[in-house]
Amino acid sequence: MSQIPDLTPDCSRCAALCCMALAFDAGEDFAIDKPAGLPCPKLERHLCSIYEDLEEEGFSGCARYSCTGAGQRVTQEVFAGKSWQDEPELAAPMSEALRQMKAVHEALELLAMAENLGLEDYDEEVREALLTALTPEEGFTPETLAATAAPLKRVPAFLATLRDYI
Repeated sequence: MSQIPDLTPDCSRCAALCCMALAFDAGEDFAIDKPAGLPCPKLERHLCSIYEDLEEEGFSGCARYSCTGAGQRVTQEVFAGKSWQDEPELAAPMSEALRQMKAVHEALELLAMAENLGLEDYDEEVREALLTALTPEEGFTPETLAATAAPLKRVPAFLATLRDYI
């Protein structure tokens, strides 16, 4: 049986990837425009300078965002604790890895919930196979993370077959 990793964000173990990798548009959720791949001007090293006041400062989108633990896994596991701030050439690969890992974590979250549906043996075997493909025993490297693309594509189709359980 596959072990699902902790999907709880831990900003203290991340290199502030969401503050650099993600884009946002000025509006109801964000006070400013920020393109993807550039650090947020509110970022001070690996910490948000307005974290305690995000909503009041016009960044409710940041307050609601959850990487589902993908940020710290990319930083600690995929890139062995390295940071794009110390090695700027890592900004693009770390951004791509965050996108991929977030998709993996979202799929794992859905597959974990599917366990509670009382699946028949065949469906449980498919669920387990997908979990195994998305949780490599050796952990993630940029290569093993990229290899999750194929099983990730199968998850929505599998989940759609579970409608009769609801």
